[in-house]
Amino acid sequence: MDGLAVDYFDGRSARAVPARLSFDGASLHLRGENLERQFAPRELRWPERTRHGVRVAELPDGASLHCADGAAWDAFARHCGRGEGWVVRAQQSWRWVLASALATMALLAALYVWGIPAAAQAALALVPLEVDRQIGAAALEQLDEELLKPSRIDALQQRRTRDAFAQALAAQPPGTLPAVRVEFRSSNLGPNAFALPDGTLVLTDELFILADGDADMITGVLAHELGHVRYRHGMRMLLQASAVGVLASIVVGDFNSLLAAAPVVLGQAGYSRDAEREADAESARLLRDAGLSPAVMAAFFEKMARREGGATPLAPLGIAIGSHPADAERIAFFRAAAAQKL
Repeated sequence: MDGLAVDYFDGRSARAVPARLSFDGASLHLRGENLERQFAPRELRWPERTRHGVRVAELPDGASLHCADGAAWDAFARHCGRGEGWVVRAQQSWRWVLASALATMALLAALYVWGIPAAAQAALALVPLEVDRQIGAAALEQLDEELLKPSRIDALQQRRTRDAFAQALAAQPPGTLPAVRVEFRSSNLGPNAFALPDGTLVLTDELFILADGDADMITGVLAHELGHVRYRHGMRMLLQASAVGVLASIVVGDFNSLLAAAPVVLGQAGYSRDAEREADAESARLLRDAGLSPAVMAAFFEKMARREGGATPLAPLGIAIGSHPADAERIAFFRAAAAQKL
């Protein structure tokens, strides 16, 4: 090649010196007005090939070469034996760019589906139970202000419901279950029940009425919610939703940001299918241990399905039992549990 037209900048002034760059097979020669330099190709920091823009090559002493003709520079680089790495070739290929974008999306999806839940489960062991109690109290207070109202179920029926549930739990060995308490509330959420991380189990009047006050059926519902408390599903869900701030909270021991986010997250997010299955299994176990048939839960989900014309409601409170359809799988599970010998 008969040299390449470039602009030379000495690194000390902004004045460009027109010059020509040539290659003799061993060294690069730069010649211009009052300018003559010779250096090895390895001394030049060669720019990567791009589709557009000026090529800028840098020298160790701070000087630089600018070439406005990208195609001419790329041809000169090939003449000097400069090959391109696979990264540069990939950047210039729409197929590689598309494949990289799809791979990135797949990675992000995998992190969302498996990575974040796994990290939340690992972090759960580092969060003290006192945080569960604080979050539960704060969440109930805010929910009472915004979504819930005092119950209209009379005190005697409430007491009978609590006593029936306590009697069922009495069949468990002492100290094997988390401490829970049952709260009745009226709401616009429809038939619902949900658990807060501190062990508060909230039962809506609408669910009580739908169940016709059936103590065994309501005990099964409350046992399901107790399963969420036992496995700390609410806290795990909160950790997943607050993943960005969780690590810092654990490191410095300041859970204020977690406390602030709790009412919103617990009020809007839903348990995963796996969490619901764990809670269903706990409900069936507690019912069987208490001498009650898990069939009452199959009947409950069938009631919910009939009420909504084939599917249970998607409740505003995602931590509610209505956050997943009462599909054939869940009804079949409780029927199968009922068929087992006590």
